Amino acid sequence: MFEALANRLNALFDQLRRRGKLTEADVDAVMREVRLALLEADVHYSVVKDFIARVRQRAVGTEVSKALNPAQQVIKIVYEELITTLGPATPLVLSGEKPRLIVLVGLQGSGKTTAAAKLARLLRSRGERVMLVAADPYRPAAINQLQTLGQQVDVPVFFEAGVQPPQLVRQAFEKARHGGYTVVIADTAGRSQLDETLMNELRAIVRQTPPAETLLVVDAMIGQEALHVAEGFRNALTLTGLIMTKMDGDARGGAAISIRAVTGVPIKFLGVGEKMDALEVFQPERLASRILGMGDVIGLIERAEAAYDEQQARRQAERLSKGEFTLEDWAEMLRSSKKMGPLSQLLEMLPGELGRAARLIDPKEAERAFKQAEAIINSMTPAERRNPDILNASRRRRIARGAGLDVQDVNRLIKQFREMQRMMKTLQKTGPRGLSRLFG
Repeated sequence: MFEALANRLNALFDQLRRRGKLTEADVDAVMREVRLALLEADVHYSVVKDFIARVRQRAVGTEVSKALNPAQQVIKIVYEELITTLGPATPLVLSGEKPRLIVLVGLQGSGKTTAAAKLARLLRSRGERVMLVAADPYRPAAINQLQTLGQQVDVPVFFEAGVQPPQLVRQAFEKARHGGYTVVIADTAGRSQLDETLMNELRAIVRQTPPAETLLVVDAMIGQEALHVAEGFRNALTLTGLIMTKMDGDARGGAAISIRAVTGVPIKFLGVGEKMDALEVFQPERLASRILGMGDVIGLIERAEAAYDEQQARRQAERLSKGEFTLEDWAEMLRSSKKMGPLSQLLEMLPGELGRAARLIDPKEAERAFKQAEAIINSMTPAERRNPDILNASRRRRIARGAGLDVQDVNRLIKQFREMQRMMKTLQKTGPRGLSRLFG
């Protein structure tokens, strides 16, 4: 997500940090480069124009000239104006009489059905009783897909054959009301393009059962075409928010940066992967940090909390506090990290020095190394995991055969483990200061 833009901006900011006092000419040179970076990232030209004008106005004034660190002040201004461009966080409206209806609209292929299931899972985790509605009778695969996903997230799916979508949604709503459900999510039909037939059906749905939220699901990978799609739906319906899907596949990210400024419709969620838990609540501060390569520590913590077993994490913390760290601990960390999502996403969430170093890592190569490490550790006996000192040459050959790898791979892992042990002991001794140096 935003990989190309983040790399470009970070290279630019690294150059900026090496300068001392900034002249107006320096600021103009930086703004030209930022402008090019944003345009190459497929940010709408009018959004880029307004953004650069706001940043330059602040950057050539006393705000920067009187700063102790002018370069850092310019980066801070870019960060703040990027947040302004992205727009404020706008939570779902779920107050009032229950159930609340959420209607998802969008073109075919935008990811509506998957987004409906992900949203159902998220709301269910918050204590809501959720019902899904398969309101796309024209594509049988959509009904089957939603029913399958509904089983995965443990949410019931309502569907009645032969019933038109407006009546279907109304029936589902009444059933939910009598059944004590608090949220109904309707997955509506899409088309390959905007047309009046689609819009008339959507208008009929929201007229018969007024929704609390009408969310447009947009594929981030279609670039600036996403803006035209959003404008088309906004002109036909009262949209309350956007779900940007496939953000993990868009290295540029221009549509996400532009869409609020161009359409006025707030982003509410970001789809960041195929798994059912890969739906993030939109937070402009955190997204701006990731775009500028500052990481997203809060997002990383939230993923870790969802992936790690609390009691197990407490036991590991106690062991680390005593200076103990075994291959079993490392294996458990590897297994838990896999639950947190693709490694490429985790690396871009790291801040400071760790984040800058992570951008030099090939995620595919790192994933391969993770799998190798897990295979090697799984080929060991419990005694060997707890005490690697007993790993003589014959044991290492046996482990390599079991993992389908070479002895050199086993030796490399043991060496990496020793380095990890030393690092853990250093952090244990230095405490918060050691961590602060890592996260710079």
